[in-house]
Amino acid sequence: QLVESGGGLVQDGGSLGLSCAASGRTFSNYHMGWFRQTPQNEREFVARISSRGIITYADSVKGRFTISRDNAKNTVYLQMNSLKPEDTAVYYCAAGLTIGARTPAGYQYWGQGTQVTVSS
Repeated sequence: QLVESGGGLVQDGGSLGLSCAASGRTFSNYHMGWFRQTPQNEREFVARISSRGIITYADSVKGRFTISRDNAKNTVYLQMNSLKPEDTAVYYCAAGLTIGARTPAGYQYWGQGTQVTVSS
């Protein structure tokens, strides 16, 4: 089970931090990803961190977002800085075993999502 927290409303240029707490004893084996979705668009890749700590970002968030994980706490984080109105979406965390996955199909477990709204 994955539970996201930390979403909310922030002004253009502001920052927010998201957390995703996972239950289970094998968290460290999973690759973790963050995705986002708006009503008009399909779920899109934001960032991922492998079980070994290899990190990949979507070009749209590179240099502004930071993904990290704490295996002792079974938690993955997404720090979002310099937020823009186009970052407004429901953000989902996901866990999977597929190496290098940047699409939803590569993840087996999903959180319920948390809303991030960036006002202009």
